Amino acid sequence: MRKFTLAALTLALAFDVSSGLAQSGQNPPAQSGPQNPAIKTDESNNSSMPVKGANSFSMSEARSHIMRKGYTHVSGLKKDNDGVWRGTAMKAGQQVSVSIDYQGNVIAN
Repeated sequence: MRKFTLAALTLALAFDVSSGLAQSGQNPPAQSGPQNPAIKTDESNNSSMPVKGANSFSMSEARSHIMRKGYTHVSGLKKDNDGVWRGTAMKAGQQVSVSIDYQGNVIAN
């Protein structure tokens, strides 16, 4: 009986707190930026645009990662003020601008 009373009291307090938050308009804040997928694969990006942030890739690592995505002749890589490596590369016979952010998202324009 004692466990039942304690459980009922806990449930009542939890309901009271959650309904109070809903009534006061306090909702958890929305998260900014892209969300990581449940399962990360090498084939997919988690953002369609480069994400600003401290990039720890060296130029060589950035070039290798871009080439693993199927690009060739990667050149002119420079890290911009947002921490995004930007340069040019070839894919399917066309020269494109490429970028790689700190999360490893490779995006071509």
